[in-house]
Amino acid sequence: MLRPEHWVKNLFLFIPAFFAARLNEAALLGRAGLGFLAFCLVASAVYVLNDLVDARQDRNHPDKRKRPIASGAIRVRTAIIILATLLAGSAFLSFFLSWELLLLILFYFIINVLYSFSLKHIAIVDISLIAIGFLLRVFAGGTVTGVAVSQWLIVLTFLLAFILGLAKRRGEYLVMSDGHNFRKALEGYNLPFLDMAMVVCSTVSMVAYLMYCFSAEVIERIGSDKIYYTAFFVILGILRYLQLTLVFNKTESPTRALLRDRFLQIILLCWIGTFAWLLYIK
Repeated sequence: MLRPEHWVKNLFLFIPAFFAARLNEAALLGRAGLGFLAFCLVASAVYVLNDLVDARQDRNHPDKRKRPIASGAIRVRTAIIILATLLAGSAFLSFFLSWELLLLILFYFIINVLYSFSLKHIAIVDISLIAIGFLLRVFAGGTVTGVAVSQWLIVLTFLLAFILGLAKRRGEYLVMSDGHNFRKALEGYNLPFLDMAMVVCSTVSMVAYLMYCFSAEVIERIGSDKIYYTAFFVILGILRYLQLTLVFNKTESPTRALLRDRFLQIILLCWIGTFAWLLYIK
């Protein structure tokens, strides 16, 4: 019910410090780690809330009907207590770090409440809110570490999150096509639109990343004109994710796809390793 496998999304909090070449500072890394924990708690609270709201619809889904609340394994009252405990823990930890982080955490929870009760039923708005959730993680990382978040990071994060959201909806649309209608927003999508939107966003992402690599301001800040080496892994990663989505239909859960696909994991590690070499070693 807490979805610990989805906590990997909260690693976005470390991105501002990573790109600022300051992830090797113990104090800064510690604050980022505590921010990561605070977001894990509030994210799990959101998942509990979502399961409470969606319990009836989840019973019509071949996999989601096995979730603790939908299956009846956990009572509603117990789930509400867990939800309150997670929220309190996240709020306390956030306030300990900074009031700005607390505001971001509260805003994240509020938009997810709106998402759970109404906005997730509106096509395009639903995946836009998913993308905003990723952006809030990045802003939270910048807040707790004191590192400014660049416009490049904002744009690229939003595009990547949008691709993940589109892939998730595509997987859900295929499930609906098999006779399991569990999400109203899917009525605003079809496969041609989802496929085209993914390709468009993927193309824009690759172009934006290449522009980032050749930006004079970025080259000066990083101190290397070899950033374009990392673009090969970005292009490969996006193409692999498109293959998983459009060919193998394996991205109803983007997190599960990342955690299980060795090819994608190797590409991601190569990208991180190459960037780390440019930022911290060279």
